[in-house]
Amino acid sequence: MKNTESILSIAKKVLRTEAEAVAALIEKLNNDFEKAVEIIFNSKGRVVVTGMGKSGLVGKKIAATLASTGTPAFFLHPAEASHGDLGMVTSNDVIIAISNSGETEELVGLIPFLKRFDVHLISMTGNPDSTLSKAADVMLDISIKEEACPLGVVPTASTTATMAMGDALAVALLTKRGFKEEDFASFHPGGSLGKKLFIKVEDLMHTGDALPIIYQNTSMSKAVMEISCKRLGTAVVVGDNKELLGIITDGDLRRGIEKWGKTLFDMKASEVMTKNPRTISKDELAVKALAIMEKHSITSLAVPDDDGRVKGIIHLHDILRQGIV
Repeated sequence: MKNTESILSIAKKVLRTEAEAVAALIEKLNNDFEKAVEIIFNSKGRVVVTGMGKSGLVGKKIAATLASTGTPAFFLHPAEASHGDLGMVTSNDVIIAISNSGETEELVGLIPFLKRFDVHLISMTGNPDSTLSKAADVMLDISIKEEACPLGVVPTASTTATMAMGDALAVALLTKRGFKEEDFASFHPGGSLGKKLFIKVEDLMHTGDALPIIYQNTSMSKAVMEISCKRLGTAVVVGDNKELLGIITDGDLRRGIEKWGKTLFDMKASEVMTKNPRTISKDELAVKALAIMEKHSITSLAVPDDDGRVKGIIHLHDILRQGIV
């Protein structure tokens, strides 16, 4: 029990130290932060984030966050930069160099190149008097009181503060750009948000031979075969011109058997169908189809064209399989 309490107290101290490090950044924000945002916002190139070790790993996350929120960015390993990868940097780009000490050899070695090509340099350091800080156009102060590590040497609170500063930059930029949910989704087409905002009914609906369709005078025995064959638990009932008249579901069959018994199978589809069923346009988002189904406790919607002719049917399972929830 004592060991558990000791472990918990260590964990709480780590979280408290890192939380305090992030909170302390608020007082460090000044005109330099605003200038950094303006430099990036007005840039005609990309943001190139660079850093060694743990700073580099944090830099990769910052670059990814910027790129996914409307600011073109990529990570450049500083050691590889001096061996040819500097060719990826153009004079229109902005460099964000991350180093807690501000004296990281690989980063300091890049300064002459950056100055030669007049590339904007933003430093994120914990040492305002460092070589990197003095060479930068703008210095963002990420200094901390202490690391969360009891040895005081393992990057913990410092990397957390750096990541938070990167998030602050990204959010300030996306706000300034008027970045919307739809914009975010366009960069994440495989994510749930992208699916909600881009997948339409026509992308998922069953059409052609896969469409369970019967005519109003079709016998219920044949209707049952159609419902069973197409495996959607439903069939749409249409008139001679394939205009939508109604729908028959598994539930209608069960209720029909309870009400009419065996005579159900001798009846016509028009006598059993649910008239005026719920429908949706093929151009609507699939997430809207899901909302209608949930609201009315149904599992499918007919998809008619502008003239009322049935063109497809969308089923709940098709939507759920896409991860649209």
